[in-house]
Amino acid sequence: MQNENTSTQMRKGTLEFCILLVISRGEVYTSDLIDELKAARFIVVEGTLYPLLNRLQKSGYLDYTWKESPSGPPRKYYRLTPDGDAFLARRVAEWRRVAALLHRTILD
Repeated sequence: MQNENTSTQMRKGTLEFCILLVISRGEVYTSDLIDELKAARFIVVEGTLYPLLNRLQKSGYLDYTWKESPSGPPRKYYRLTPDGDAFLARRVAEWRRVAALLHRTILD
């Protein structure tokens, strides 16, 4: 049980980072984002994702556009803002520092 909880906490701690990484590749619709995260074994539900996307948008890291859908109402597509690009670059640098530390001190 402890191992499962630790794994869950690690995924939760990296969820925002992973969302930004996916969006950094280009505009993304929420359900496509959820599908990609689930494929990477992140358990993500809309109730978790939408508040996080809203917070990132209010922080100035995300923007969105509405696009017509061939089946149903218009869809909201998210993209990174220039501030979001800079924020993600800082997170990537931080991730690399942590990964390097782990490899030097624990994993090697």
